[in-house]
Amino acid sequence: MPSHDTRLPLSRRGFLLASTGAAAALALAPAPAHAGARRPFGRFGSPAARLTPRTLYVDPKGRGDHTTVKDAVTAATGSGWTLVLAPGTYRETVAVDVTRTDATWIGASEDPRDVVIVYDNAAGTPKPGGGTYGTTGSATTTVQADGFTARWITFANDWLRADHPGITGTQAVAIKVQGDRSAFHHCRFLGHQDTLYADSIALTSFARQYFSHCYAEGDVDFVFGRATAVYENCHFRTLNRTDLPAAPYGFVFAPSTAGANPRGYLVTRSRVSSEAPDAFYKLARPWVPSSDTTARPSLVVRDTWLGPGIDAAAPYTNMSDAFPWQNQRFAEYRDTGPGARITVPENRPQLTSEQAQSVTREAYLGDWRPWRETC
Repeated sequence: MPSHDTRLPLSRRGFLLASTGAAAALALAPAPAHAGARRPFGRFGSPAARLTPRTLYVDPKGRGDHTTVKDAVTAATGSGWTLVLAPGTYRETVAVDVTRTDATWIGASEDPRDVVIVYDNAAGTPKPGGGTYGTTGSATTTVQADGFTARWITFANDWLRADHPGITGTQAVAIKVQGDRSAFHHCRFLGHQDTLYADSIALTSFARQYFSHCYAEGDVDFVFGRATAVYENCHFRTLNRTDLPAAPYGFVFAPSTAGANPRGYLVTRSRVSSEAPDAFYKLARPWVPSSDTTARPSLVVRDTWLGPGIDAAAPYTNMSDAFPWQNQRFAEYRDTGPGARITVPENRPQLTSEQAQSVTREAYLGDWRPWRETC
């Protein structure tokens, strides 16, 4: 089992349950004691002492250049901007379009629990002008530009099914990432269904994405999309559900890798834990969207600890019987934990040692080395 901090991060659900009163619930997390009023931007400078001319400072209390992330993104036209976010809850939707390349967002306290970007749209939420948002439109944060990097930030969608019993489109995306060379270090992704949408800008675009020491939680397909994505030293946590009478409660991964793309999702040296009863979650199911019926979803989970919440006997299932998971590209290698026990071998495809040599972060990410980046 890989070495991990045994303290579970306070999840979005934990924030809500621990909060008292509407104001506290909306805040998601209390202001941290270590984020002193005199240095809201920590070691990353200030408007009076910028790290670079292309650094902007964001603080909801007005001590920066902007009070919202959206306004800072609007001001940061072109390439190579850095946004330093002071501790606080930013209740807004944000979009980084394709022209704003090589952007970096930094959570100033260097603790992702302190900087939260959150909103509460779902796919079925009515839009002001008519219609509904759909899955993509539900995203709190959307990143289309290449070269995006985030550190120490929480991306959340706090839409809850129980609060909206009349809405059937329950997908609620915390972040949709489409750009190539997109890296997230020490970030959190909080939601329920479709939390982390690791995708690409087009079917023919094989966007590379890297997630290091991140935390993601949810229930249905909460890590999904067609990107070539590496998840290294990450923690995935499945949530409990009171609205369903029986298993399965949901699925961790739902890749939709294009058939022409040789590499989809790689999960390595990570862990999957659960709030739910044992065996109530599937590890993955393949997503073959109607917009690309030639997709061949690809997922390799290797050197990863799978907790008892994963159904060890049948960890994979179909999203559509027309595209059985056995015809896709699912495999494991040297996984451990109760959810990794091989009791039905035909349900647990394994890489050989020789095959595993080519299933690495280097092979997936090519000439891009995001794990060497520092702030």
